[in-house]
Amino acid sequence: MAKIYTRHGDDGMTSLIGGVKVPKTHPRIEAYGTVDELSAQLGKLASYMKDGDNKGLIIRTQHNLFTLCSYLATDKEQTPMAHAFELDEEEIRVLEEQIDYLNICIPPQTSFIIPGGLPEAAQAHVCRTVCRRAERRIFSLHEISPLDPWVMQYMNRLSDYLFMLARKLNFHEGVREETWTPKK
Repeated sequence: MAKIYTRHGDDGMTSLIGGVKVPKTHPRIEAYGTVDELSAQLGKLASYMKDGDNKGLIIRTQHNLFTLCSYLATDKEQTPMAHAFELDEEEIRVLEEQIDYLNICIPPQTSFIIPGGLPEAAQAHVCRTVCRRAERRIFSLHEISPLDPWVMQYMNRLSDYLFMLARKLNFHEGVREETWTPKK
């Protein structure tokens, strides 16, 4: 790209991969825009993390989210090349394995946890909530334009992983998690 600005979006429309024009408020744009926001938040999380603390998986996840954004930015009914933008199911298994591993490395959860603790743990919680919002946006898109199952599975596992990562980051640094106690 020679220029950053094109002026093509000044009228509230944008182009999907393949050239199909849609309003910037379209559920497809909301879905991949929120995934893009998640990637930016993950970048912030990675900047806080030490190299051994799953930082590599966070960066790998950002790469996966770019693939996911490309998939979401392509209307498969109008642009048949969408199959080029898919994640291998191995990426879901990687998240599941990490969730299982983290689950045995930290004490069991006995109550609801208030997000916080170390800056990196708090940021992992922010990422988790943005991931859940992205997941909701993706399901809204799925209601009007069916998506492949791996999309929803990946996002669901990613939010679970981010929750477990936040817990692990606090636990390994000896930071006590704040728990919610309902008032009686």
